[in-house]
Amino acid sequence: MEQAWLWFGVAGLIVVLELASGTFYLLMVALGVAAGGVAALLRADGPLQWVVAAIVAGVAVWLLRRSRFGRRRIKVDASADPNTNLDIGQRLHVEAWRPDGQARAMYRGAEWDVELMPGEVPDAGWFVIREVRGSRLYVAHVAA
Repeated sequence: MEQAWLWFGVAGLIVVLELASGTFYLLMVALGVAAGGVAALLRADGPLQWVVAAIVAGVAVWLLRRSRFGRRRIKVDASADPNTNLDIGQRLHVEAWRPDGQARAMYRGAEWDVELMPGEVPDAGWFVIREVRGSRLYVAHVAA
């Protein structure tokens, strides 16, 4: 009986560590350790408890990997992701363009370097920010 409480105590400790890490993998390991505790309650010998804990933890981690929670997120280019950079999708007014397709424009109280996205016409007017690379804004015409 004491051995079972040791297993459950370790499982609880792993759950606390899981709360600090933010992934589900330690939770799956804690499930395996708890299964080792159940095996101890059922009076299995020491090596069998370890085998049960290892198998349950391994299967739980494998199932987690195959679920949507265990899949790796696709890295998104932060320069064009509106969820990462709140400037993307905002509008600004460009007074005049230089012949090389670049300009300076006021945006958020400061002057920024502005460049046209490929295929855009350098006319004065309102533009929407499509990308931000360093201190340069890449813009396209506002769709009417």
